[in-house]
Amino acid sequence: MTGTLINIVAVLVGGTLGLLIGNRLAARTQQTVMSGIGLVTLVIGVQMALATRNILIVMFSVLLGGVLGEWWNIDGRLQAFGDWLQRCLAPGGEPAGDGRSVSQAFVTASLVFCVGPLTILGAIQDGLLSNFQLLAVKSILDGFAAMAFATTLGWGVLLSVITLLVYQGGISLVAMLAAGAWATSVSRDNPGIIELTATGGVLIMGISLLLLDVKRIRIANFLPAIALAPLFVIVLQHLTVR
Repeated sequence: MTGTLINIVAVLVGGTLGLLIGNRLAARTQQTVMSGIGLVTLVIGVQMALATRNILIVMFSVLLGGVLGEWWNIDGRLQAFGDWLQRCLAPGGEPAGDGRSVSQAFVTASLVFCVGPLTILGAIQDGLLSNFQLLAVKSILDGFAAMAFATTLGWGVLLSVITLLVYQGGISLVAMLAAGAWATSVSRDNPGIIELTATGGVLIMGISLLLLDVKRIRIANFLPAIALAPLFVIVLQHLTVR
């Protein structure tokens, strides 16, 4: 889990710098920065989504994942967890940054830092081979992203390290335990990874709409789609449909 620990430190450092910088920026400037982040996030999501080789897999993953997410109320539970953290760490309950809640900052940052191919591939590589090169690259990107998010969303962004530890660190732990079975099956060209990346891109696009204040989408409820995409690929391969 060395890579995950490096990632956590990068987010904390970047987020702290963002908080220091954010306090010096006017509200209008913060809004402009947020719009810039949203636009760049949209481009990243589109690039990831276009990697798909079968858009039907992405579509059904997102649809079924959304249904499961609503059923399990993932977004509501994450928001509640963020609110609980806010009550514990900031009893006054003041909003973060430009008026957004600490829970929203926590959920938004957690999704951005944990949805993507580098998270999966990097965590698996770290667990399988003790090679944290990919996560080191991701840490640099996340550090700058945390700085930008904290500038406008506030200190709730720092709480996303909890999600990094549990989710990304958990993947590394599972990969370490399953090293023999996974060592030869995980690569960027793996069909399951490709569709997982494309599905994650759709979720990233949804996050950009939230950052741009276009539409409030319960993105967290689509998280099951990330797991469903590679499962659909496996099923179709066994059915020789693809």
